[in-house]
Amino acid sequence: MLYQATHITRYRYDEPVSHCLNEARLTPRNFPGQVLHQSRLHVEPEPAMMERRKDYFGNDVTTFAVFRTHDLFSATATSVVEVQARPFADTPRIPWEDARDQLSHHATDDLLEAYEFVFDSPFVASARPLLEYALPSFTTGRPLLDAAEELSHRIHSDFRYEPESTSIDMPLLEVFEHRQGVCQDFAHIMIGALRSLGLAVRYVSGYLRSGATYQGADASHAWVSVFVPGAGWTDFDPTNDVRPSEGHLTLGWGRDYSDVTPMKGIALGGGKQIVEVEVRVEPLARTSE
Repeated sequence: MLYQATHITRYRYDEPVSHCLNEARLTPRNFPGQVLHQSRLHVEPEPAMMERRKDYFGNDVTTFAVFRTHDLFSATATSVVEVQARPFADTPRIPWEDARDQLSHHATDDLLEAYEFVFDSPFVASARPLLEYALPSFTTGRPLLDAAEELSHRIHSDFRYEPESTSIDMPLLEVFEHRQGVCQDFAHIMIGALRSLGLAVRYVSGYLRSGATYQGADASHAWVSVFVPGAGWTDFDPTNDVRPSEGHLTLGWGRDYSDVTPMKGIALGGGKQIVEVEVRVEPLARTSE
């Protein structure tokens, strides 16, 4: 599928802002199965400087500064991205304990790179309640992906999708206790449960195709990716109980939400603010070459 993705962020301030510094992760990634054809970020008021770089995880980051006084700020990211269906049948059926043990020894470059996703991160810490929640799915000798898929299904069934019921600063175990939240909460719960078992999991930031009958369409979305030794990373969307494929568009990945926040920054002045976000991911017709 070929898509045009548009992500608009607006900040409305009660009082004037004299200047602001911002960081955006709104450029989709290139990797096998996803090709970025073009991407543009338009900022108003016009920034005094704009720079692009790669972060530690290889995500594209745009940093910019606005030095003009303003009470309305907007950033519009527009991208054209090709997303291919992902094959599921060829993934090795390695027992989850073998995956855990290989990660703990990290004897190859791939395992060493994945090993850093076993550890706690700013928003996700291993915990006994998360371990106990995961264990019924991770029985002795069960293939890793079978167990992860069942865990994703259980989170989808046991937790209620409830917009504005949580904030990103709410402790993960409090979210777990309340059994409700939004996509980043579902992803953080699954990441915490799997890391409590010694497995490598990363947080994926992206979008869903507009008009999809999934929770999280027409907004920023999040899911998880589980490392399978010998095969690499496999994605799960616990919010919607699906394996992401051509309807999921990937922006970036990291340890948790803090590594791939779509837009963040600081402003001098402003008082109270209202943040508005609009996302559209529309299929494009292909032109003949």
